Amino acid sequence: MAVVGIDVRACASEDEEARSLAIHNIVWPHRAVTMDEVRSFKEACKDYGDFLGAVDGEEKGSAAIAILPQRPKAGFLLLTVLEDGRGRGLGSALYATVSEWARERGLEEIHASAMEDDEESLAYAKRRGFREIERYPRLVLDLSTIEEPVVQPPPGVEILTWADHPDLARGMYEVAVEAYADVPGGDTEEMEAFEDWLAHDMQGSGDRPEATFVAVAGSEVVGYAKYFITEARPTVAFHDMTGVRRSWRGRGVARALKQAQIAWAKRAGYEVLETSNEERNEPIRRLNADLGYSLAPGRVLLEGPPAPR
Repeated sequence: MAVVGIDVRACASEDEEARSLAIHNIVWPHRAVTMDEVRSFKEACKDYGDFLGAVDGEEKGSAAIAILPQRPKAGFLLLTVLEDGRGRGLGSALYATVSEWARERGLEEIHASAMEDDEESLAYAKRRGFREIERYPRLVLDLSTIEEPVVQPPPGVEILTWADHPDLARGMYEVAVEAYADVPGGDTEEMEAFEDWLAHDMQGSGDRPEATFVAVAGSEVVGYAKYFITEARPTVAFHDMTGVRRSWRGRGVARALKQAQIAWAKRAGYEVLETSNEERNEPIRRLNADLGYSLAPGRVLLEGPPAPR
């Protein structure tokens, strides 16, 4: 019987990182990004590792693991193996390698994602001690099926763009401090300082000031909403964050922000909008459903231990 040769190595160049990303994008087409987004993501991480895996000399898998500032006690893992490379030990080899990376940095937990309809991957993770901690159904809006909505903010509120009003950044941060902490299943254990949040969450390659909308009442920022946009999916805009100040919730601010986003996307020529909300976040899920978004398979966030030595 032929012996399968498994090789896992750390990416030593951006060319290798690009090949690792290409594997990820094949396995996760609805989460595809470009190397520009990878660079922005790496800059936002406390630490980052990227690995390529080969079977008999052919690259069939990749694994990226990061320590995020919001969750510094766990490694966030994206492990992908092409369909024709599965069942041959490559996934286990990649998992063992990133587990060593995590141990060297004092991490005792790993967070990983799987599609909620991917029973094979979920079973693989469960056998290795992973358990579900969060679930993010995906919602999709086909813009060809709707008319451009009328933006209807509550009385006393204006909807502006960040591009036209860059001075609103500090107020947006104040909203984010409240919103991040209150998102059910949210990933914020530690809120970054203003300048770090601005660089990592608002000024990455997928962030556009002209596609970031701010709700203002007088001189107070009461909410904001932003897209994540990548050239890897040029017809799709992804709702990255919608946040409203606690004292203004339930008054129509989020709806007006979403209406502004949809209207902008229609005018800009996008075909599809996507979002992903943790299933316990009932208010935003109700709003999205009311605006016409339809349910699609999403992702499950899993927590588990590093592989045993």
